[in-house]
Amino acid sequence: MNGTAPPTAVKARLSAMMFLEFFVWGAWYTTVAVYMAAEGLGDLTHWPYTVNPVAAIVAPFFLGLVADRYFAAQKVFGVLHLVGGALMLLAPSLIQNPTLFILVLLGYNLCYMPTLGLSNTIAFEQLEDQEKEFPIIRVFGTVGWIVAGLAISFILSPVLGVTAEATAWPLYLTGIGSLVLGVFSFTLPDTPPAAAGQPVSVRSIAGVDAFKQLGSRSFYVFLGAALLLCIPLAAYYNFTQLFLEATGFENIAATQSLGQVSEVLFMLLMPLLFVRWGVKWMLAAGMVAWVVRYALFALAAPESVTWMIVGGIALHGICYDFFFVTGQIYVEKKSTPAVRGQAQGLFVLVTYGVGMLIGAQVAGAVYNGFLSGREVLPLAEWTQFWWIPAGFAAIVLVLFVAFFHDRVDRSAVTVTPEGDAPDASLTPASEAGVPVVS
Repeated sequence: MNGTAPPTAVKARLSAMMFLEFFVWGAWYTTVAVYMAAEGLGDLTHWPYTVNPVAAIVAPFFLGLVADRYFAAQKVFGVLHLVGGALMLLAPSLIQNPTLFILVLLGYNLCYMPTLGLSNTIAFEQLEDQEKEFPIIRVFGTVGWIVAGLAISFILSPVLGVTAEATAWPLYLTGIGSLVLGVFSFTLPDTPPAAAGQPVSVRSIAGVDAFKQLGSRSFYVFLGAALLLCIPLAAYYNFTQLFLEATGFENIAATQSLGQVSEVLFMLLMPLLFVRWGVKWMLAAGMVAWVVRYALFALAAPESVTWMIVGGIALHGICYDFFFVTGQIYVEKKSTPAVRGQAQGLFVLVTYGVGMLIGAQVAGAVYNGFLSGREVLPLAEWTQFWWIPAGFAAIVLVLFVAFFHDRVDRSAVTVTPEGDAPDASLTPASEAGVPVVS
């Protein structure tokens, strides 16, 4: 631990880092589709959700091959945010050229996604009792995401006199926040490269060794289910904001932040339920919630039934926590210390990398098929649209329950907010891939 500052001062800076890290992500990620649709690019809104997983695939290689070996983590973190902030501030000026706009968003995401792992690396290095102290610091990231949504809906919109989500201001907010975080990063405690001088293996970074060691039919079923569930997950991230706009919601970003609030609440229940249900039925419960969420959206669409829509968003805590966080616990319990970091990285690569990449393209193609060149999708067709991910998730649920028969020890489970790797003291974030917010 760095002894140059009192522990409370260090923790305060780490908490501020986490807050800003997820504030800048939440500001653009839940609004960019509405902005693009307002600019006449409604049939291209899946592309930001395509370049993000492309960056998630690249990030572990960047961390393992470059950041972990040659440069202090806080300096890489700061430079990436400064470059990313400049790119995001540039993006709105290119909105009339969709190709350049998407390419700049790709550049921003290539800068941003490695910082997720770097932020955890910086925090873990400074904490003596990581399992107890890290969740308290990490939860400020969840707060940052929520505050971003509230600020856009309840501060920017009244100031601008229009719906802020339909303007470039959330992107500007991201850019400004990234620049502030980039400058702030150079005040963080020094975190030297953890793997300086160590041999590098692309196989280990990609998780090939972990895949071979953990290989079993149930493990393959789990990975397949996780990958497939990212297809309806991509539909949620991309099109819920457009759905909210179509059904008359005004505070779109704030409404979507209810999903992050529910994540925190259900995270507190997970240790108790895990002991009672075990990994299989925790995972299955998460999948059931996915089916119910999309069914609620489908049923709510024709009459814009508010409680169904809000209820579907609130189910996001179960959808995400019970499947993805439980999945990380499952991977943790199955792993040995030698491949634990690789295994967590493999899970992230399969889900938020490959799975979300496929999901964004599939969901975009389905949506554009319904849109058929129109600017707005009628409510009746939103109903048809949401039944597709509901049915898809139901099929994955049935196959998972039928073919997954693995068991793990239900005791001594450590759960941390927003999908961070359990037993964090044994899993350096830079080795575990890219932790994500849902």
